[in-house]
Amino acid sequence: MGKPTGFIELPRVGPGQRPVSTRLGDWNEVYVGLEAKDTAAQGGRCMDCGVPFCQQGCPLGNHIPDWNDRVYRGRWREAYERLAATNNFPEVTGRLCPAPCEAACVLAINDDAVTIEEIEKQIIERAFSEGWVMPARPRARTGKTVAVVGSGPAGLAAAVQLRSVGHEVTVYEADDRLGGMLRYGIPDFKMEKWVIDRRIEVMRQQGIVFETGVRIGEDVPWTALREGADAVLIAVGAQAHRDLELPGRELSGVCFAMDYLTRQNRVVAGDRVAEDQDWMHAAGRDVIILGGGDTGSDCLGTALRQGARSVRQIQLWPAPPKTRAEDNPWPQWPLIFRVSTSQKEGGERDFAMRTVRLCGADGKVSALETVGIEVVEDNGARKMVDVPGSEAEIPADLVILAIGFEGPKSSLIADQLGATHGDSGTVAVNERYATSIDGVFCAGDAMRGASLIVWAIADGREAARHMDAYLRGTAPHLPTRGMDCAFGGK
Repeated sequence: MGKPTGFIELPRVGPGQRPVSTRLGDWNEVYVGLEAKDTAAQGGRCMDCGVPFCQQGCPLGNHIPDWNDRVYRGRWREAYERLAATNNFPEVTGRLCPAPCEAACVLAINDDAVTIEEIEKQIIERAFSEGWVMPARPRARTGKTVAVVGSGPAGLAAAVQLRSVGHEVTVYEADDRLGGMLRYGIPDFKMEKWVIDRRIEVMRQQGIVFETGVRIGEDVPWTALREGADAVLIAVGAQAHRDLELPGRELSGVCFAMDYLTRQNRVVAGDRVAEDQDWMHAAGRDVIILGGGDTGSDCLGTALRQGARSVRQIQLWPAPPKTRAEDNPWPQWPLIFRVSTSQKEGGERDFAMRTVRLCGADGKVSALETVGIEVVEDNGARKMVDVPGSEAEIPADLVILAIGFEGPKSSLIADQLGATHGDSGTVAVNERYATSIDGVFCAGDAMRGASLIVWAIADGREAARHMDAYLRGTAPHLPTRGMDCAFGGK
């Protein structure tokens, strides 16, 4: 451990945030990182807790106490080596992960958790600045070829792992730039896109080949891709939007959150966007965002920066409690009321409100009809019922649907390959991440459903382990989760 009494003597100090008035005027990242000495001090808060529940809470099994201790002692390169042993993209998780590791920190039982995520980010940024991040080139080549479809976190993690043990890897991306949802689904104020470009360059040096603008299933049939590679990984994400089936859904002025965010991310990147998408700009508009999750929050921050007249985020369920409920004990993820950086910037939030219909004039949305709801017990089950007299009409000329995703967008995976889909529309896999088609595997949201970036990375690493075993005709190596194994390396 770091400082034996650090968790008693030192308070939690997280990263700073740029002033709201400043950050609303640009698209740069909100957070300001800690100085090296302050990061080291925070590493000293890590307890000698015996059982590192933080490591258990992390889907990657990161060796968190190890690198906390090394940061406290000023041994930054060793800290980076411990971090890189289990996480391919700590610069991404250090910015975007909700940090289930911190929720599981033993210190969080009755105090503020260790600032694990910020320490992680400072380690990897130090590593890049010092030149420690090097491509994991293979010692020997196997001659086997792998096609990875999708350049999100699952596909990229698998590509790194598979290339590091000698396979020839080509990553196919339908968009014009790499990164998947990281590129176009995450606003720059949460992660600027040079972060992705920097990592992609390392992967190119490793020998991974990238093909952008290639729509597998359309430009290249899935069957042809499978025939041309020794193994295929489906990592296309969960792109199918959940829609709103209500009267008035056909009105113009209603869009999906990912279409809205993608358009703005392209603008920030300097692209010219189609004029017929201009209506998706919030300037001077009354904006309603349906959905209270992270994506809805990202839309809120985007609308504020675009100059919306008003922004209102509506969530169907009642607001969660401010502290853990009795049936939500540590080390479970705390289902508590949270305020994102975007929600601190402005706008309104409504809970326990159901949309009844979308109202419009001349074919354009103009308002939402809503009703309040309450949750009641009905034979042991929770049931939502309308609250009499709570009906309301809220003005809106831009409605953004941020109510989640289902499975992969394209049915061509099933139509062309014959791969089996699960009940939720995701690609069905077995315990080896293998689909029903020989040599075809699946990882990330395409097989799990919409989830966390850290889970996508973990899935990509685990799928790569089983793909390597398939290509070699051997039993899989030991699990990659939380282990410094030769498979993948640093």
